[in-house]
Amino acid sequence: MILEMKVPSPGESITEVEIAEWLVKDGDYVEKDQAIAEVDSDKATLELPAEESGIITLKAEEGDAVAVGEVVCLIDTSASKPEGAEKAQKETKEDKPEKAAPAKKTEAAEQTKTSEPAKTYASGTPSPAARKILDEKDIPASSVKGTGKDGRITKEDAVSAVPSMGTPTGGKRGETRTKLSMLRRKVAERLVSAKNETAMLTTFNEVDMSAIFSLRSSYKEKFKETHDVSLGFMSFFTKAVIRALQLFPAVNSMIDGKDMITYDFCDISIAVSGPKGLMVPVIRNAENLTFRGIEAEVKRLAIRAREGQITVDEMTGGTFTISNGGVFGSMLSTPIINPPQSAILGMHNIVERPVVKNGEIAIAPIMYLALSYDHRIIDGKESVSFLVAIKEALENPEEHLMGGDVEKALEF
Repeated sequence: MILEMKVPSPGESITEVEIAEWLVKDGDYVEKDQAIAEVDSDKATLELPAEESGIITLKAEEGDAVAVGEVVCLIDTSASKPEGAEKAQKETKEDKPEKAAPAKKTEAAEQTKTSEPAKTYASGTPSPAARKILDEKDIPASSVKGTGKDGRITKEDAVSAVPSMGTPTGGKRGETRTKLSMLRRKVAERLVSAKNETAMLTTFNEVDMSAIFSLRSSYKEKFKETHDVSLGFMSFFTKAVIRALQLFPAVNSMIDGKDMITYDFCDISIAVSGPKGLMVPVIRNAENLTFRGIEAEVKRLAIRAREGQITVDEMTGGTFTISNGGVFGSMLSTPIINPPQSAILGMHNIVERPVVKNGEIAIAPIMYLALSYDHRIIDGKESVSFLVAIKEALENPEEHLMGGDVEKALEF
């Protein structure tokens, strides 16, 4: 029996995926539930498991975009598992290239000799379509080698042509062309869309992290022993963001056509750097979580994102995003809004800087904060007040985030 394996739907809004990598070869025997391919959607990379055991026949190439529901491979479930096939196949592959290589080389050399185009009036002359493309790229036709009849420059030659990089000086000048994954292309589209379709502005402030440093120094070991999770900065920032969102609901809103939708819950997206690019998993109903709950959820989502196990559902939605560029050493940035959200908070590195306290110069751990927001629904006053509310909470967490009882807030 021949089983047709179709692309399953990773999520409601996804209609197409890309074959990122086949984990098996055409003609291999596969076991049921064995991962046979990695597929990229515009939100995540997912593994495609074999639905039955049998001999597989691939119907799509790596890099192909295939629609959800389209057949990507066939599995002959009536085939029995071959014995010793892998060993024989390996030996054949080792012997074959050595014998075939000289013949291929000779054939290629002869083909090169006979394929030299004759010089005619068409040599080096672009076709109309190619000329248009070269003009748009501002590339002279004389710098492009034609592959058409008699050396004519074709449209494909023009598309592949790149502008001159100047006069070489003898060093290495190689280049590598890599196709962007569907995830990376979608991220690029969304970022450009956010820049073009929102009235995005960024406001900045600085936070003295002394109080949080003191709390973490006093309680981090006990917190780790009690809850088996570290007391990091993300729980303080998430708590501070939730407090500010409740004080300024417009920041927890989105534009839908001519309407503004304001949410009474806080689904906080956290930007995580994964192996295939930026991932933004969501902490659901973060307003109901304790410090322990937030730290545990951040750890769980970050591990799943970095191991490529994150699901589409775990990255869907979100009403506000926190991006921590400080872990990479960023001093200051202007983060781009994660549409359709209306704001994003950028955290940066913590550096000891001179500040004035009680009329005297002191050294304190300072972090710069950046809030990018959509000015269409968030006014300047609200954005600045929102960021100031976060600053207040972080500089006095015991009062604003812990209700005056640290041990109760940390569940000791």
